[in-house]
Amino acid sequence: MTYDPIIVLPITALLIVLSAFFVAVEFALLAAKRHRLEEAAATSRAARAALRSSAELTVLLAGSQLGITACTLALGAITKPAVHHWLLLPLEAMGVPTVPADVVSFVLALFVVTFLHLVVGEMAPKSWAIANPESSATLLAVPMRIFMWFTRPLLLALNKAANWCLRLVGVTPRNEVATGQTTDDLRHLVEHSANVGALDVRFTAQLKGALQLERLTVADLVPAGSVPVQVSASATVADVQRASRESTHLRILVHDGERISGIVHVRDTLVLPDDAPLDTVVRPVLALAPDVPVYEATATMRASRAQLAIVGTPEAPVGVVTVDDVLNRILVDPAAAATS
Repeated sequence: MTYDPIIVLPITALLIVLSAFFVAVEFALLAAKRHRLEEAAATSRAARAALRSSAELTVLLAGSQLGITACTLALGAITKPAVHHWLLLPLEAMGVPTVPADVVSFVLALFVVTFLHLVVGEMAPKSWAIANPESSATLLAVPMRIFMWFTRPLLLALNKAANWCLRLVGVTPRNEVATGQTTDDLRHLVEHSANVGALDVRFTAQLKGALQLERLTVADLVPAGSVPVQVSASATVADVQRASRESTHLRILVHDGERISGIVHVRDTLVLPDDAPLDTVVRPVLALAPDVPVYEATATMRASRAQLAIVGTPEAPVGVVTVDDVLNRILVDPAAAATS
């Protein structure tokens, strides 16, 4: 084995740089926000490479760990013996006995190599990748993809072996990192921000209302004991306008005696005579099951361009829900929220 510094030092520097590369790739892909990479992917080949790597994260981590391990072993096989030799010579020249000199030089060599590898080859690139996750991920993605392409058979074998070990202890492997937040996490974040004064009470109430939509069903928006305003199918325009004035509602349900057959908007009756029938202005009405989540109901109403829907079936409605009901649940009155 050669101990020539001209050979050993460049090899050592290269191994530390490679180790830093693999460490930075590993932490960059773990810390990078996927939506930011997706935004950059439209114009950046490197961002697309980073997205592909994040989609097979366990394989990428296997590649990073393989590279770090190989660099560590190479430093132990090349750099440490060379440093040991360089330190041993001056100790022996100073008259230190061979055995103590060998032990001291070995310990010092181990410390020097470990320090360089740990600080320069691992901790520094890790901190850089965490501080700049998206930029470091896009910068390093392409060379990492090249490395993964050459070593893919080995990486897949290592990854399958690791997944097999996980399944033995009842853990289901995942290929992508979970970056989303649950509604409970977001709710706690909103409450904490409000408690420390970082979020205005107006926005606190509205955000809490929006986060409740995941748990709310349309039945939760129907007041207990409410009776939808209805007119019969044989009613006239005057009947609809009278029902609108008495209820202050612009949309009136129409029933044929057995079921809700449609809905009339008072606006459509303004150009008709009072005794005109409703046949020409009745529109189909949207029906939603009581257990439909509010966010799903809102999407359905938006897609069908319906401002009002009956809750239940046309034969047995339990109430009505409007887009205003959803908005009122989100846009909570700040004064009422502060009081509560």
